Amino acid sequence: MTTTTSDLPVVVIGAGPAGLAAAAHLVERGIEPLVLEAGPAAASAVREWSHVRLFSTWGELTDPAAEKLLAPTGWTKPDATTYPSGGDWAELYLQPLADVLGDHVRVGATVTGVSRTGRDRIVDADRESQPFVVHFTTTDGEERVFARAVIDASGTWTTPSPAGASGLPALGENAAAGRVTYRVPDLKDPAIRARYAGKRTAVIGSGASAFTALATLADVAKDEPGTHAVWILRRGLSGSTFGGGEADQLPARGALGLAAKAAVDNGYADAVTGFRTEAIERDGEGRLVLAGEDGRRLDPVDEVIVLTGFRPDLSFLSEIRLGLDERLQAPTELAPLIDPNQHSCGTVYPHGHRELSHPEAGVYLVGMKSYGRAPTFLAMTGYEQVRSVTAAIAGDLASADRVELTLPETGVCGGAGLFDDPDAGQADGGCCAPAPAPALVRIGVGAPAATVTEEAPAGGSCGS
Repeated sequence: MTTTTSDLPVVVIGAGPAGLAAAAHLVERGIEPLVLEAGPAAASAVREWSHVRLFSTWGELTDPAAEKLLAPTGWTKPDATTYPSGGDWAELYLQPLADVLGDHVRVGATVTGVSRTGRDRIVDADRESQPFVVHFTTTDGEERVFARAVIDASGTWTTPSPAGASGLPALGENAAAGRVTYRVPDLKDPAIRARYAGKRTAVIGSGASAFTALATLADVAKDEPGTHAVWILRRGLSGSTFGGGEADQLPARGALGLAAKAAVDNGYADAVTGFRTEAIERDGEGRLVLAGEDGRRLDPVDEVIVLTGFRPDLSFLSEIRLGLDERLQAPTELAPLIDPNQHSCGTVYPHGHRELSHPEAGVYLVGMKSYGRAPTFLAMTGYEQVRSVTAAIAGDLASADRVELTLPETGVCGGAGLFDDPDAGQADGGCCAPAPAPALVRIGVGAPAATVTEEAPAGGSCGS
């Protein structure tokens, strides 16, 4: 191969928020991008949760380079103070951005492998002078393209984590697939609402998605007698269980936790604490029974919503030399900044190309995928990542090393070795109340949601 790498495009995997922003930054720097999107349209993953409202405002959801690219088309940025749904984000910003990028975006192109041309991961000789080769499939068959660099912004949406606390599917989880979902259901859709109305549903998870599911199930319960949620938590209850509340600098995120608290307080949901799912069994009537590692078996439920996070698909990067943290599957230099086993209240330090680099120079994992299995990723973080990474690819290290982002504090405690600890409670200098022993509990039935707005000090150390 005689083509010099500088003549080749940068391949961006994924036409979601981070991938399209990366393409916009590359265009701004005069570098040709080629965005390969597996779905039938840009922002395919975002469209799958189009009914969910984001907890970031429009002011935090658009990228500056993308805005510049859109401006000549007459595009107008929505009101920066309002909160869009996933569908709004896709239709009013991400699709117009893909449209203006034009032929730089190919949809229906599923990447199946990335390597160095003529070099598998073993070979050292002349490795870094070889361009990357990216294999992908379309409806027409297999194709390949050569690249000077690869930015993987494919996200984690297609690889949700299972119900099993071991990280593997619980025994019987796959067999129960018809009654298990790994997404927040759209309960405004009559067909989907009918699946949960008047039913008993287990919600497994402790983050914003679980809060959303609990709150929406509570709304159904107000109109549909018999609708009830059972919230399954692997840890104990504490002051941080429901997030940062009014202490969260993203108010809508704090409000999600308060809505979940209200669902429990008002009797629409019960919480089961310290429960690590080992098996999903069937009772005599075909309903699902969750069995825990400690021998407990919960009362039967009709449906299970598993919201235990996501994990990166690294299969198509098997010929690339990645440096990944053994716990989070995030880049080695980034992992200590985002590790929920260690983090305390406050913000994640903004980061860029250096924290996202790998032993294979020229490859970057950005966006949700860069966080591996860690939670709480913000669009603003992804935009800062791709700004830095594209500057580094262009050789502008002064810009690549410059921090151009201040992230909001979460107001949520996390870490200090207590992530996912069923006995997590008060720690020295911490901010949360002691957790009760694992049990089925109903928390302050009838208590107003506002009573949970305990402010978390910046130095807190209790788990989230």
